[in-house]
Amino acid sequence: MQTSNLWLALGLVVVCSSTHLRGVLSQNASNSSTAPTVEPTTTPPPPVCPDGVACSLLGAACIRCDYNDSCQYGAYMIVNCESAGSICEGPETFTRNVSCRYCYQLPPSDYTCTNNTNCVVAQTPRPTYLSTCTVNHNVVCLGSRTFSMNRTCDWTSGHRWSTALVLSITLGGFGVDRFYLGDWQNGLGKLFSFGGLGVWTLVDILLVAIGYLSPSDGSLYIT
Repeated sequence: MQTSNLWLALGLVVVCSSTHLRGVLSQNASNSSTAPTVEPTTTPPPPVCPDGVACSLLGAACIRCDYNDSCQYGAYMIVNCESAGSICEGPETFTRNVSCRYCYQLPPSDYTCTNNTNCVVAQTPRPTYLSTCTVNHNVVCLGSRTFSMNRTCDWTSGHRWSTALVLSITLGGFGVDRFYLGDWQNGLGKLFSFGGLGVWTLVDILLVAIGYLSPSDGSLYIT
């Protein structure tokens, strides 16, 4: 009789403990589900045409000007301009001293163009690709501010000519110069032939020195 009572008491303790534990877990789950999530705050980029600045200080992309298409190329002229929609301060009509040239006639420092890293640079003549260029924000010019132009392939993947030459002189017998330039097939050939018994090593030193041996991806050396 005493044994059965003891087992009954132990059963009641286990039931009460499990009930209490389920209540605590459900409360924690509800608290975690209702807890507000903190979203990361990011600072938005400044607008291209900001409001609240002097009208005469707006960038070229934010104003409209009365250009004279019959002006002499390269000559400077004074044109009347106004805001193209920004809420600016001061006189809404102002003058600018600009050079008479279309946007595609600007020097390369006045615009940015898209790059193409798929063209092979190490060719003669060097190939070209069609790039989309956009005039810098503060440059005033005639015509469209976005234009296309043919550019010569001139990209680089980060290989230095001086590094390739040093590796060719010091470790060229083990094919390290070829491995550095990405030509691992010939690098293995030099490694297992001990640099072609020295002949291959001397030839590669000469080819790297004159710039004939370039990176295998077709890019230019960093000067």
